[in-house]
Amino acid sequence: MGIRDQNLEATGATFATFSIKQTTGVDDLKDSDIGKAVKLTGNNQVGPATDGSVFLGKLIDLTLTDAENGKRVATVQICGIMTVPITTTNPTIGDRVVGGASGTVKQAPALTGYDPAGGNIARGTVIAVNGTSECTVVL
Repeated sequence: MGIRDQNLEATGATFATFSIKQTTGVDDLKDSDIGKAVKLTGNNQVGPATDGSVFLGKLIDLTLTDAENGKRVATVQICGIMTVPITTTNPTIGDRVVGGASGTVKQAPALTGYDPAGGNIARGTVIAVNGTSECTVVL
């Protein structure tokens, strides 16, 4: 008898709906961003994770179509187990993560004296890494 496959991404998932940040009247999130990491950009508003940003969660879905700027909303997985794209510095098992460039995450920086008043911005725990392309995180 072989090892049973596990669908960890169905474990503890919590979803929330957010408005989408716009730049010059164009939504910052498109259908091609589904599955990528996002960050908070304003009150109840999200956009793609950027280098060193606080990782909020994984973009799961967008309403309507890319052509309907300003009318769409984003569904984001904000809790549970999720797999997201990574960039350098690639995280390893047990690391925490922060936003990377263009909707990715990366290894969180070490705790230092210059961390913000709320503490280190790192989130989650990495439980699996797939080469240099993606990691699975528990939030």
